[in-house]
Amino acid sequence: MYSFEPSEEQKMLIDAVSRYAVNDLRAAAHDAEEESKLPQSVVSKGWEMGVLQASIPEGYGGFGEHSVVTGVLAAEEMAYGDLAGTLAVMTPGLFVLPILLGGTEEQKQQYIPPVIEADWQPYTAALIEPSFDFDPNELKTTAKADGDDYVLTGEKTYVPFAKDAEAMIVYANLDGATQGFIVPKGADGLAVGEERIKLMSLNALPLYSLKLEGVRVPKANRLGGEAGHDMGPILAANRVALAALAVGVAKAAFEYSRDYAKEREAFGVKIAQKQAIAFMLAEMATEIEAIRLLNWEAAWKLDVGKEDAAKDAYLAATGAVDMVMMVTDRAVQILGGHGYIREHPVEMWMRNGRGFATFTGLAIV
Repeated sequence: MYSFEPSEEQKMLIDAVSRYAVNDLRAAAHDAEEESKLPQSVVSKGWEMGVLQASIPEGYGGFGEHSVVTGVLAAEEMAYGDLAGTLAVMTPGLFVLPILLGGTEEQKQQYIPPVIEADWQPYTAALIEPSFDFDPNELKTTAKADGDDYVLTGEKTYVPFAKDAEAMIVYANLDGATQGFIVPKGADGLAVGEERIKLMSLNALPLYSLKLEGVRVPKANRLGGEAGHDMGPILAANRVALAALAVGVAKAAFEYSRDYAKEREAFGVKIAQKQAIAFMLAEMATEIEAIRLLNWEAAWKLDVGKEDAAKDAYLAATGAVDMVMMVTDRAVQILGGHGYIREHPVEMWMRNGRGFATFTGLAIV
């Protein structure tokens, strides 16, 4: 059975990430959302903490071993500061971690060190498709073998930093299975949307659409080489990442509204003493902890290779979508009229919370 006590290394990482989340991400979040631009200095500082680097073995330029549990703990703490900033810091992981999990030895040696050993760079991945019935296991984007190449055709959306990406992993349907393909910058037939995608939230994170019109990549660029790879571990690592981010956002909303309720008076009584408010806060705290522990267990199972790890990751992600929406919505309710104005961050957290159902593919640990 796994322990609920983080290791000393994990505690040090969590402490550093927590300070960064509050002092840097949270401090910059409001202006970044309003101006639709993250300060590069904030993103670079998050990268320099080495969360991703600590998940990469020394042989590929990192200084640790891949641990889903550690990634989940770090993602929780970072998202407590700001979701858009956290996703920006984590974006290179969308490129690196799938190669670590499913790539050939040659791909790991070729592609991972240039990302890990350098400053933050816009390497990314494209999974989500602009379709109401989007399913990562039944993609409409296709890959077809043609001589020594694969030809990719389709559309993608919500691709972080696509316009400036040095390279990206594009996921496509190859003979009924989802496979990743490493696509270099400027590939013929790859068209990135001129305008950023505008959403209800995440205004600070540059997201773009893609069109792939007969993009040719060498067969050596298929993740896992000629044999391909198993999409299951990559998708499961994505799901626990999103659940962890949802926990971080929900925790921020809960604590802000709890502290507000302790200070705000109505008819001579702190509103936290009102039964309706107290019950709301209790249910919010309960749901956060329930999803948090479910997600920790899923992450542990992924680390030790349990057969039902993917199922638990799916349950954690599904539960987190409902939990974060409920918690952030109630945080707005607890603040009353103040919850609806931008002076307080709960309205932004509620908009972020609403989006988690559509964020599959934006983070991985």
